[in-house]
Amino acid sequence: MGEGTQVNGAAKGAVVGGVFLAMLGGAGYGVYTLVGDGGGDGKGDETTALAEKGSGPVGEKDAAKTAKAFLAAWAAGDERVAADLTNNAAAAQAAVGDFRTKAYVSKAVITPGTPNGATVPFKVEAEITYEGTTKPLAYDSQLTVVRGLTSGKPLVDWQPSVIHPQLQKDEALRAGAPASPPVKAVDRNGEELTAEKYPSLRQVLAELRQTYGGKAGGKAGAELWIEPAAKEAPKRTLLTLVEGEPSTLKTYLDAKVQAAAEQAVAKFPEASVVAVQPSNGHILAVANNRKDAFNAAMQGNRAPGSTMKIVTAAMLLDRGLVAADKPAECAKTVTWGREFHNLNNFELPAGTNFATSFARSCNTAFIKQIKPVNDDAALPKEATEVFGIDLDWKTGIKSTDGKVPPATGAAAAAEYIGQGQITMNPLNVASITATARTGVFRQPVLVSPELDGRKIATAERRMKSSVQQQLVSMMRLTASSGTAREAMAPVRGSDKGAKTGSAEVGGAGDSPDSWFTGFSGDVAAAAMVEGGGHGGEAAGPIVAQVLNAG
Repeated sequence: MGEGTQVNGAAKGAVVGGVFLAMLGGAGYGVYTLVGDGGGDGKGDETTALAEKGSGPVGEKDAAKTAKAFLAAWAAGDERVAADLTNNAAAAQAAVGDFRTKAYVSKAVITPGTPNGATVPFKVEAEITYEGTTKPLAYDSQLTVVRGLTSGKPLVDWQPSVIHPQLQKDEALRAGAPASPPVKAVDRNGEELTAEKYPSLRQVLAELRQTYGGKAGGKAGAELWIEPAAKEAPKRTLLTLVEGEPSTLKTYLDAKVQAAAEQAVAKFPEASVVAVQPSNGHILAVANNRKDAFNAAMQGNRAPGSTMKIVTAAMLLDRGLVAADKPAECAKTVTWGREFHNLNNFELPAGTNFATSFARSCNTAFIKQIKPVNDDAALPKEATEVFGIDLDWKTGIKSTDGKVPPATGAAAAAEYIGQGQITMNPLNVASITATARTGVFRQPVLVSPELDGRKIATAERRMKSSVQQQLVSMMRLTASSGTAREAMAPVRGSDKGAKTGSAEVGGAGDSPDSWFTGFSGDVAAAAMVEGGGHGGEAAGPIVAQVLNAG
């Protein structure tokens, strides 16, 4: 097959070393000696046009011309020419070269689409060949053409996602025999968990494979994967070339609860949720709906807002400074280092008890207790000693511990209501609710510690029985007649409690993060929606849906 050969009877392409390019509409296109090759093959007009300087935004005509030249060089396997048509030649040359030599692409048909301004979509139809096995790989991607900062020429704005849309910064395509054999992850009832059925688990399953694949007795096959930027991060499989022999890995996840979690977070952008079983700490579900694919449910670290009042209330009850049925003043404002107020400056009548202040999420009722507490380390102590926060949890995959640092003045007041320097993720907050539910901290776990002998964190002391009973009664009141009433109304059964939260994390014009946590029977869950508003508005319905599934 030579240059100009018909492809599928519709499009002509250039063929070099078994790699070729086809275009839409049947137009013959095979430029693979463009900028920088010094060749005299009759394509000088194209080269000259691409080399011309310009100013201002790149138009569709120049974008199309530059994109087609770049895609032609890439498909032809000419990484030097392709690289010279980008604004990061070194990175582009390595990626285009690795496409053939390290991703084992034996053939590629790249079809440009219609430009949208300076952005040009395209389709890649490739074949991966490794040790005698060939498998097809097809995907859509896009590139954007910009002007070179010094040359003024239209150049492809180089991003790893040009090569493959799932590639992020410093990641690469690789093929071969992976170091970790495959695993067949199953839920607590033996039902298989796959990334196709449960997309939120893609990262979780990859981490489980990386950690336990070699220990569980499976046999590696051959794959195409995304090599992560960080060595400790898991590889992400894109295509199986030769099936390995997976071992079965049992998790504590519950397929039914996981399915509900997936459906719930899908309704809100940048949403995450975790469900745990209070009686044993088993993680029942982990789900995220995020553009960046980050497992914020277990690795996030953002202020939890008023969900932190569960811990603050426990500390105050523990010290005998408040009681659920005793008055706790809820004024419009309170000053401690600076002025703090309640949502919309509400206040409650004199004589209102602490349980009602909790249920209505009254900030001032909590902050007014700082002076009587008279201990800057009181909240961090309660968080660590009773709720197990920041004790280096080893869940079975990567997770981030909550942080409650000592603080004074206005910073301490902010921490009492879940702001300031406190950071949490849904896993941490779900665990806090589970601890409140039973009075005992049980470190959340995704897989049995017996698999690898890892040490599970234990808290220094259990919650006092009187504290636990009052805390649960206040959470029940919050669910029945407080700020969580509307969100918890659909949750079946009468044994349910909750706490709402919203955390201001940006400027005055930003919407707060929406937080919500609750329990129903032997299930506790927490959700966070970045920029989602008040707790009951976004995170609340997510938690309710998950609790109903449990």
